[in-house]
Amino acid sequence: MKKIKILYTIPNFDTAGSGKVVYDLIKGLDKTIFAPEICCAHTKGAFFKDIERLGVPIHVFNYYSNYRPFISLPSRIWRVSRFFRKHQFDIIHSWHWSSDITEPLAAKLAGTPFVYTKKAMGWGNKAWCWRSQLSAKIITINSDMNTFFKSMIQKVVQIPLGIDLKQYRPLEKAYHTPCGLTFNKGDFVIVSIANLAPVKGIEVLIEAVIKLNNPNVKVVHVGANNNDYGNKLKAQYAHLDQVFFINKVSDVRPYLAIADVFVIPTKNEGRKEGLPVAPMEAMACQRLVLGSHISGIKDLLSPFNNLLFEPNNIVELENKLNCIMELSEAERVNLAIQLRQRIERQFNLTSCVEQHQKLYKRLVN
Repeated sequence: MKKIKILYTIPNFDTAGSGKVVYDLIKGLDKTIFAPEICCAHTKGAFFKDIERLGVPIHVFNYYSNYRPFISLPSRIWRVSRFFRKHQFDIIHSWHWSSDITEPLAAKLAGTPFVYTKKAMGWGNKAWCWRSQLSAKIITINSDMNTFFKSMIQKVVQIPLGIDLKQYRPLEKAYHTPCGLTFNKGDFVIVSIANLAPVKGIEVLIEAVIKLNNPNVKVVHVGANNNDYGNKLKAQYAHLDQVFFINKVSDVRPYLAIADVFVIPTKNEGRKEGLPVAPMEAMACQRLVLGSHISGIKDLLSPFNNLLFEPNNIVELENKLNCIMELSEAERVNLAIQLRQRIERQFNLTSCVEQHQKLYKRLVN
């Protein structure tokens, strides 16, 4: 039986965000039925080595084009279309974050069904509508995204991202980190994981902790921080001996192990979250999670409204942290187990892969 040949397109593997999702999806596919391949614009990024270890064909090719100059745009789209036709892909699954229409146009010219995963909440320009019209299917990862596609809802399939429950398992409480941080048993450690950007709202978390006025409450932020926003934050809070900024790491589990609670304080602005993976990993590791009440995060925590707070609301986040600290040890453990069970039921990798496989089969039959 001929295998279903799927090309996964993604701009790069500079960071392990979407790249890790693509990695997990390809690794989990039934290789007796599917023949996955990857196309990216370059080989930079530490995570690319992991991608190579998947052992699937990797094409380094610029599969999308800048619109300008317009006069040469048709020939550039045709070039991409020839690449798609040459390799005879059965499906093209795009993980491009943008509203680019050149890739789906090239796929249409090649006669190949085009699918894209909507990863973030950006919307509004005509290109998103054109990209969607050119698609055979659109994969959404949270419930709010479905409102974007009212006129073409028949194309939409909601498939949440999934966590590898073998990799992210309940963790014993730890007091040391690989970078040398050490905490006491009397400390209450808050962990947040994200590459620093203004939309992530880390200053909201820090200001809430300042209001707590408790020296035993510690904040550990993990993620890329050597940018303008990150440098500004580090300078602004350099006087606080209870706030620690750790640059991005390849394995976040040792930092989840020190957490008494994980906080994701994303603001309700800009591209926002699609379905953030970091709190899912924390929940899978049986950690308490607090998150701002916005798209994606509220999908994760929908049965636990008491764990959601209004975006940018420092006072409400302070109160939520107080409530967590006032819980007994047994209450914390019970709630953490429920959060782990939430991931097991709704956001596990096995289910995510199975749903993608069903979609691919429908597209070629």
